[in-house]
Order: sequence, then structure tokens, then C-alpha cells
Amino acid sequence: MSAPAEMLAVFPDSPAPDLVRTLDLAGYRWKAVAGADDVARNEPAAGWAGAIVSTDTDGEGAWALCRALRKRDLPVAPLLLLVGGGQLAELALRDELFDDFCLTPFHPIELEARLRHLLWKGGGGVKPDVVEYSALALNVETYQASIEGRPLDLTYMEYELLKFLAQNPGKVFTRELLLSRVWGYEYYGGARTVDVHIRRLRAKLGEEHQNLIQTVRSVGYRFGQSRWG
Repeated sequence: MSAPAEMLAVFPDSPAPDLVRTLDLAGYRWKAVAGADDVARNEPAAGWAGAIVSTDTDGEGAWALCRALRKRDLPVAPLLLLVGGGQLAELALRDELFDDFCLTPFHPIELEARLRHLLWKGGGGVKPDVVEYSALALNVETYQASIEGRPLDLTYMEYELLKFLAQNPGKVFTRELLLSRVWGYEYYGGARTVDVHIRRLRAKLGEEHQNLIQTVRSVGYRFGQSRWG
């Protein structure tokens, strides 16, 4: 699967580790910016595909950047705002400055879905609708999965776990990281939850394909062998 070619502007210039990890794992290209001058100085030849602006650490700077992005000759859009629950009142009368918002701390799956939807509405930068690896195919819009054309009857969490692994072939993930990325940071279940779901996924993939998910002793799990080219 190829990553989107378009570049996203991300504010502030030292984005939160959770945002960096989510964008990188989802395959998006992005550039951190410190403000409007930085946006102009680092703008790609094809222009920005959109922007993600966080109000958490510098609310005043974030809103100033949103205004600057909207007042350009070619306004930067779509614009996704990351806002804390205590800052929701700041959204009032500022609807024209952003296209959507996501509450922080965010769940990576929700942030990816909102960003994908915004980019799709804008006509560009959207990720492919189907994640494919070997004989496995996952439709990210309809939550359908198949192996060699055979439909897989997966629960929601089984699907999300398999999708996350398939989007990151060759990478080794600890059980703790899988819990946080798939189940969410608010989930308090133990590592055994991951083991149970892996066992069920292997059974549903079938004997011929169960080795797509490999156990890395004393570490966690790996899907496949290498990244797509």
C-alpha cells in the first residue's frame, strides 16, 4: 500500500508523540510548522493537502494560524482542529476557521477516520479504501475482510487488530502497544486480551494463512515479513 503523496501541515512544530505516532503508522506525510511564516516557507510545490492544528499547548498561536490559513489567496483546507474538552467553548463563533475537530486525548482510530473523511471530501490525500497483503484484503470503509476471496467473520476488535497489523507489515509490536493502539488508551484489560484475539484471528485465517501473524518470543507479534514497496 502506498502512502498518500500529499503533505499535511502540523502545528505546533513539536507535535505530541501520540499524534506523530498516529500519522506515521497511518502512512501520512506531514511537516511540523511553527506558524504562518513557517507554512509559507515550507509549502510543497503542489500546496498543502490540509492541516492539523492542536490548541493544547498554544491556544492563541493555534487560532492565529487557523485565521492565517483561511485568509491566504489559496486557503489551506481541510483543517482538522485538536482541542481539549476544557477548550470546547473556544469553538463558538469560529466555525469558519476549521472543518472538523477531534477531542484530545484522541483515540488513534477516531483521528485516522476523521482525517480520512476530511481528505476524501476535499478530493485528495485519501488513503486507499482496501488494505491488501498477500491473499488478505480488508475494506476500511465497510469493515469487510477476506482471505483468498473467502469472507472472514470477524468481530469489530478482531477486524481492528488485523487491520492495524496488516497496515504495518514486518513491524514487531508489544502486547502493551497493541492494547493502546487498537483498544485505546482508556482500556484497562490485560495483555491476555491480545493473545486471545490473536488466537482467534489465526483460527479464522485458516491453517494455510495463520502464520501471517507470527509470535516474536519475549516481545509480541509481527504481521508478515516486510512493508509494501
